[in-house]
Amino acid sequence: MTRSINTVEMNALRAWLKTARESQGLSMRALADRLDQPHSYVQRVEEGERRLDVVEFIWYCRALGLDALDGVREILKASEQA
Repeated sequence: MTRSINTVEMNALRAWLKTARESQGLSMRALADRLDQPHSYVQRVEEGERRLDVVEFIWYCRALGLDALDGVREILKASEQA
């Protein structure tokens, strides 16, 4: 286990979340509004400067209309391929 925020798993999760946002035509600002957070919150998550804890991850998924379990599967898949 590492404390690094730039792991294969974190990169896969960030890519999954960003792709979902973009496929919905949402700007970072629009997603930030849904999360009741500043624009920089979404930007830092997507750029790998900020890690999401489990609860924040669930809120993030809900704001995008995603099933958080699908995100966990993305993490597991990335982990198995590493």
